[in-house]
Amino acid sequence: QPPNCLRRVRQSLLQPLDAEDPRLPVAGHLTELRRRLLVCALAVLLTSGLGFWLADWLLAWLKRPAGYLLPTLAFFSPTEGLVAYLTVAVAFGLVAALPVLLYQLWAFVRPALTWRERTYGVAFVWWGSLCFVLGAEVGYGVLLPFFLKFLLSVGSPHLAPVISVNQYLSFVLGVILLCGAVFELPVVVFLLSRMGLVSAQMLRRHRPLAMLILLIVAAIVTPTTDAISLFLLALPLALLYELSALIAAGSTPRRSRPPQPPHTPARPT
Repeated sequence: QPPNCLRRVRQSLLQPLDAEDPRLPVAGHLTELRRRLLVCALAVLLTSGLGFWLADWLLAWLKRPAGYLLPTLAFFSPTEGLVAYLTVAVAFGLVAALPVLLYQLWAFVRPALTWRERTYGVAFVWWGSLCFVLGAEVGYGVLLPFFLKFLLSVGSPHLAPVISVNQYLSFVLGVILLCGAVFELPVVVFLLSRMGLVSAQMLRRHRPLAMLILLIVAAIVTPTTDAISLFLLALPLALLYELSALIAAGSTPRRSRPPQPPHTPARPT
């Protein structure tokens, strides 16, 4: 027989609370949240274990955008190599477990939604995962080669880059994960528009302020100071905002759209 603690964990995973009951007390919601977090932690732990097994291949894949400009990576403490492998494993675990994380998030907020809004759960998980992968691919295949080529060629041939593996991973993973998170904007706008919280008119009305904020974010995130790098990061953000406005225009429920004035036919003279 399994120990009592393992039996309680198994029962909490296999027998969820009646989260559909709107009269669920605060303690019940906290218990449900703890159960969802436990499932997320287990999913990330399992996928991180797989990532640690693939750490050599993942590290070589992450180093590929630097090309010949960075032949090797260095580490300057006895534990830095292990920390680098753990960082790669956890990053892989978070990305690989993203469908589970998105589903657990949806399952937790689902009781607060209407019956029509609850039908978007599969689309939320599918499109959320797909958009994140597309954003990560843009960061890895488009932005990183340009950034690294520019940064690593500064001072050549008088300076040779000797970069810590953890510093390199922090930079590369930051760009990839940030691009993946930014590409979630259309999915978030779609869900908010279906709930009636965001409309296309609202997005268009605040477009100048939104573009200014996106430009400031791009300037802060861009690791270089040239205008080309700023343009490469600001352009996808602006396109995503416009795409989100189009998605909101097509997905806003009719009940939340502004009413149109009634048409009165002209009287014959």
